[in-house]
Amino acid sequence: MKRKIIIGSRESRLAVIQSEMVRDFIQANNPGIQAELLTMKTTGDIILDRTLDQIGGKGLFVKELDRALMEGRSDLSVHSLKDMPMEVPEELPLVAFSRREDPRDVLVLPEGCRERDPSLPIGCSSRRRILQLQSRYPEAQFRSVRGNVQTRLRKLDEGEYGALVLAAAGLKRLGLEDRISRYFEPEEVIPAAGQGILAVQGRRDEDFGFLEGYNDAEAKAAAICERAFVRRLDGGCSSPIAAHARVQDGKLSLLGLYYMEETGQYVKGSMTGECSEAEQIGRELADVLRAKLSRTGE
Repeated sequence: MKRKIIIGSRESRLAVIQSEMVRDFIQANNPGIQAELLTMKTTGDIILDRTLDQIGGKGLFVKELDRALMEGRSDLSVHSLKDMPMEVPEELPLVAFSRREDPRDVLVLPEGCRERDPSLPIGCSSRRRILQLQSRYPEAQFRSVRGNVQTRLRKLDEGEYGALVLAAAGLKRLGLEDRISRYFEPEEVIPAAGQGILAVQGRRDEDFGFLEGYNDAEAKAAAICERAFVRRLDGGCSSPIAAHARVQDGKLSLLGLYYMEETGQYVKGSMTGECSEAEQIGRELADVLRAKLSRTGE
């Protein structure tokens, strides 16, 4: 008789596709395991009329999934790492990180359009994105847009927005790559920490040998580095802090953005080191950028 593994997932099409990717890996590599999805609607999926920082932050996307894990109704949860709070319960550790999908932010225009209508707002719910895009589109108005990717695209195509800014990873996983009009390189718009990486969460002290081969070492190093940077700066959902790390020629390079609420100023910087020093690189760059802004604010 096959061992059964239950994977908790949000109900959105993208979340289900991402969880199916983990399910398919487990079943393809472990003939003795049958993996099934348990989908649920999270508080963050239900409250769509306010921005995340107004309703309690990223934890709203994981609370119900965490509860299912704790109660034993599921054995794993699959998350977009960028949607996870920086502090993860000790009893529910992150046990694997996927290979990273395209981490970039992208511009999406209404279907059939080649130019952005400047009279309409750009749909964008992230202060991190708005902060960086204002210098590129100084004349543009930005307006919050919530809901799953398909809902956002429908609002765009119905004329509510002149463009959307979304994550390339989600569009590609949904098979909607053809909707992308323009990619923003990380040097132009630094992505959210963890963007493009899937995180698999489980219960402490359990055996996750069936995930062997799924965990990607480069993505794990980048994830640790980016999250250390944001954690050091106390960056919750409401703070427009950005971090993107990548492995090049065996070295780990981190790009970071720190914004000071008190002055409205922000600063970008970078740091490179060994993959084994991922957490240290994140913390050190955070300290450097915070000190730099503190000096300019004096």
